[in-house]
Amino acid sequence: MKKSEKKKVKKDGFFHGVKVELSKVKWPTFSEMVKYTLATVIFCVLLALFFEGVSLLAIYVSELIKGLL
Repeated sequence: MKKSEKKKVKKDGFFHGVKVELSKVKWPTFSEMVKYTLATVIFCVLLALFFEGVSLLAIYVSELIKGLL
C-alpha cells in the first residue's frame, strides 16, 4: 500500500468514526434549547448584576476611605 493510500484509509476511518459517534448523540429538542437558552441568559444577567453591585460597593468603600483621610 502506498503512503497516499494509507492517508486516505486513515481519513475515511476517521470520518466514519465521527459519523458513528454523532449518530449516538441525543440532540436536544427545540423546547429544550429554548429552556436552556433562557436559563443561560438569565444566569448571565444575574451574574452581571452581581458584579456591578460588587463594583459599586468597592467604589463606595473607596470614596468613604478617601473622605476619612
